[in-house]
Amino acid sequence: MAKGDLEGVTVLTLEQALTLPYATYKLMLDGATVIRLENPLSPDPNRFVGRNVLGEEGMNTYFLPYNVGKKSITLNLATEEGRELLKELIVKLNVDVFATNQLPHRYKKLGIDYETLREVKRDIIWVGVTGFGPDVVETAYDPILQARAGLMDLTGDPDGPPMIPGVPIADLLAAEHTYSEIVKALYRRARTGEGCRIDVSMFHSTVTWLITKLPHYKSFGQRLTRTGNRHPFFTPVDVFPTKDGYIYIAIGNDRQWEDFTKLPPFKELAEDRYATNEGRRADADNLIRRIAQITVNYTSQELLDMLRKANIPSTKINTLEDVCNDPLIADRLLMSKDPKTGVEIYLPPPHRPTPYLEEIGKKLPFPPRLGEHNEEIYCGVLGLSKEKLEELKQRKII
Repeated sequence: MAKGDLEGVTVLTLEQALTLPYATYKLMLDGATVIRLENPLSPDPNRFVGRNVLGEEGMNTYFLPYNVGKKSITLNLATEEGRELLKELIVKLNVDVFATNQLPHRYKKLGIDYETLREVKRDIIWVGVTGFGPDVVETAYDPILQARAGLMDLTGDPDGPPMIPGVPIADLLAAEHTYSEIVKALYRRARTGEGCRIDVSMFHSTVTWLITKLPHYKSFGQRLTRTGNRHPFFTPVDVFPTKDGYIYIAIGNDRQWEDFTKLPPFKELAEDRYATNEGRRADADNLIRRIAQITVNYTSQELLDMLRKANIPSTKINTLEDVCNDPLIADRLLMSKDPKTGVEIYLPPPHRPTPYLEEIGKKLPFPPRLGEHNEEIYCGVLGLSKEKLEELKQRKII
């Protein structure tokens, strides 16, 4: 059995969409046992989003990446018998963390509220992920959160419409916060023996990322809005054309600018008015236009070789293919292979290798089919007979 920092931690999670599944995926990467709890009549809708590469329902591509390494059981919590089975699961699985991203008004009805589960297991860590907090009954999607939190107003070209970035930042950021809150709660419980309730608001998580923007507006009255590929405080920082594509150059201080203008192609820019960042900002449009007129005469690689020798921060703008082939990434990719169909999933590596991933050779169990582990858990852990399990299935309890 592979070990990790969270070896022995059991997470039972009533999850769907992206935020909570990604948070529990991260717990799994640290060695926790993560068991998905799904309604047999209406499972996670994401199971049916994306391409059907396995040739079976409920295992589509959008669902697969952040559900690798998990187990799946089904349970109908709309029934009294289902809610009683949940209590038995909490006890017999010795669940450390129960997590859900159901709408708050459904907690009590489904028997998953903190007070109910705390009566079952006093030291349980209960986690509820909501869009705007447990007292606000409002569905939240990533673009809605980005719009309301001001991120879209800060993204895009100055004369263009607000935009969302290419990844669901609000969803993923809230997942990171959920993960860290769970780890902190596990540490607290190890010291005190006490569980707790954790509520994560995706909206509040998103607003925390305004740390480089909101203070300048609220404290100093500075109006900040979209800057395109430029930086609101440093110049020149932008995308520049080349003979065969584009590169990104980010000059962050006056010393770097001085080194930049010592390079033969850019010597003509070594003017006194550009010696300081404020001077460069004052003429940003013209300066960036002049740099672009120079860079377009060279290939991307010629420029990058030249800039890197002078320690000027610069890079090619990579495609996903380029990222997968990056020598710093290629050997660190995670992989999961379906033993049934042979389909392989490749995943981005975590920010650092974990003991669990090192021990399993970065090869994770394939995402679970709906209810794939029902027999293992209901019969093997709860002690139900196969006949009883089948009866519960027929009655749509499991």
